[in-house]
Amino acid sequence: QVQFVESGGGLVQPGGSLRLSCAGSKTIFSNYAMGWYRQAPGNQREWVAAITSLGSPTYADSVKGRFTISRDDANNTVYLQMNSLKPEDTAVYYCNTDPPRAWVRWGQGTQVTVSS
Repeated sequence: QVQFVESGGGLVQPGGSLRLSCAGSKTIFSNYAMGWYRQAPGNQREWVAAITSLGSPTYADSVKGRFTISRDDANNTVYLQMNSLKPEDTAVYYCNTDPPRAWVRWGQGTQVTVSS
């Protein structure tokens, strides 16, 4: 199974910023749209943002205007720049293809905590 590795999470105050990274295989990044997802305690995993193989982004309404997704295919990496963070953004963030594929195993994710 294919798996991605997420990093970049941490503890940040409301209004702060973080940049998440997701590393994976060249085969995947070259051929699939990629997405960021998050799961808060007690909630189901939800879609946050996606970027096509041609670089066209889409966002959930809850993060539109605050988050930016980008991809660096040369380095097989997808990023999520998160600005103006809110406590409700607190969650474990994951990356996967968009939509998620059954043959891609969910990684460990990276914890984002927004708190004063």
